[in-house]
Amino acid sequence: MASDYWAELEFNANQVFTPGAPISEAELFSGRIDQVNKIIDTISQRGYHAVLFGERGVGKTSLSNVLLSFLHKTGGKFLLPRVNCDTTDTFTSLWKKQFDNITLTATRPGVGFTKQEVSVRRKLVESLPENLSPEDIRRILDEFSHGIILVPVFDEFDRTVNSEIPAVMADTIKSLSDYSVKATILLIGVADSVDELISEHQSIERALVQVPMPRMSNTEIAEIVAKGMGRLQMKIKDDAKSEIVSLSQGLPYVTHLLALHATKVAIKRESKELENQDVNEGMERALEQWQESIKMAYYRATKSQQPGHIFREVILACAFAENDDLGYFSAANVREPLRIITNRSYDIPNFARHLKELSGKERGGLLYRTGPKRQIRYRFNSPLMRPYIVMRGFADNLINKSDFDKLLPKQTKISI
Repeated sequence: MASDYWAELEFNANQVFTPGAPISEAELFSGRIDQVNKIIDTISQRGYHAVLFGERGVGKTSLSNVLLSFLHKTGGKFLLPRVNCDTTDTFTSLWKKQFDNITLTATRPGVGFTKQEVSVRRKLVESLPENLSPEDIRRILDEFSHGIILVPVFDEFDRTVNSEIPAVMADTIKSLSDYSVKATILLIGVADSVDELISEHQSIERALVQVPMPRMSNTEIAEIVAKGMGRLQMKIKDDAKSEIVSLSQGLPYVTHLLALHATKVAIKRESKELENQDVNEGMERALEQWQESIKMAYYRATKSQQPGHIFREVILACAFAENDDLGYFSAANVREPLRIITNRSYDIPNFARHLKELSGKERGGLLYRTGPKRQIRYRFNSPLMRPYIVMRGFADNLINKSDFDKLLPKQTKISI
């Protein structure tokens, strides 16, 4: 009987901490109140539309999944059909995917002696023309927005490659705003700015509310862990929670991955309280489950036949380098972390070559390089690379807990 209890608890942990899927329950959703309120304010004001943008892995899709629960609290009636964009989409295909989620019900006279009315259901998409224009979209949304507020959500908008889509979507937003249609378009994508998602947004600037999605604060990350532990009726020691928060680096995906494996380690030893040892072992298991693309990129970046190379150490130093709001850092920001990691002082010319190579194709383009000479800045092409590198640093004995505490950039010092 006892073994059944622990097996059930492990199963439940997989439902609570979900690195492989966005959050779908408002009860488990943490933080992001500013972003939620800004989107709700946008929806409540006719003529406005929203763009939610930020790094990959910060929880944009999770927010869209639980948005309806927050909207229902306002007492209104809302419909939020959500579609994922992909590289094959056109403007027409995007909207047909949206309307494929909407079913219309009509009545017609019956036949026979009773002649009772019969309900007929059909999908809206079945009555649409072959190609859709912004005017078609305005007319359709206006017709079906009586008594309900429509919020068509386009997730992963950055994945579209058809050059017409941003411009025509901008025209659609402008038309909906000009005619004050009771519908709000929500675009979601990976970008540093709205310019990267909609290059034609200048003409709709007054109607487009920009909602940046930064990395989560330490408090918000800690809330994810606390809510999960509460749902499982488990506890976690403060130092173990602090370590999960530190390693997550503001990315909820990493939080879920670490918390899941640490929880499973505790359950395996039949304990309902997570300790530091569980997080350490969970970290090693998390590394095995990490996205294959991240693991392969790290392998290509660190593989070298050159004797005495320090690619692993330089990459790890980059992961601890202080950076700006967009994740950029300079070579000067790398010098001090590299000194702590190697216990040796390096001048910038001694590792500048490494940074340049890590930005090139031969090493998989691990870093993105920008700026003129003497003002060159770098950042990781994938935000998920940074926490992976830090955990690999532990696993490969490049750093220990004492080093980790010294290396944490000032902006990520733990306060929970």
